[in-house]
Amino acid sequence: MDYVAALLPPVVMAAFFIGLVVTIVKSQGGPNKAKEDAAVDMALAGAEPVQQTPRSDRA
Repeated sequence: MDYVAALLPPVVMAAFFIGLVVTIVKSQGGPNKAKEDAAVDMALAGAEPVQQTPRSDRA
């Protein structure tokens, strides 16, 4: 019975991970895709660095 106790946690974690991946794949696309894409585009636009003019007083 020790082998059951040793194998149970990895099997449970593997099942949870497979369920998580399936949920992520199923949630891609659909009616909320445009909203999600717009939110990502806004976040990326806000994260773009501001261009600075080079300083000429460096020695």
